[in-house]
Amino acid sequence: MSEWLFPLLAGAVTGVLSGFGVGGGTLLLVYMTVFAGLDQHLAQGINLLYFLPAGLMALPAHLKNGYVVKPVLLPAIGAGLALAALAAWAATALDVEVLRKCFGAFLIIAGAMELFGKARA
Repeated sequence: MSEWLFPLLAGAVTGVLSGFGVGGGTLLLVYMTVFAGLDQHLAQGINLLYFLPAGLMALPAHLKNGYVVKPVLLPAIGAGLALAALAAWAATALDVEVLRKCFGAFLIIAGAMELFGKARA
């Protein structure tokens, strides 16, 4: 019974963090590859599917607070879907070790930008 509890909690916590814009999807990907032992390709596919309900749950709050620029919404959705499909196709062609190294480099760069970047007004 307890084998499903930790994954459920990890999904719930990363879902809440995603809603706040903290990067819960990235944290979920780290959890799935490091702690759950999933293959990088499978974890990234799950992460893409995970984003859809998390994004939909955050959308009403973003609309209410005026964070959505409506004239660019449909072009952004179209470009996002096309590029996500292209990136998923490209990721399946890469070796898992190369994919892991690329993801690790991304995390290091993103972390450095957060630590040493200029604060926004």
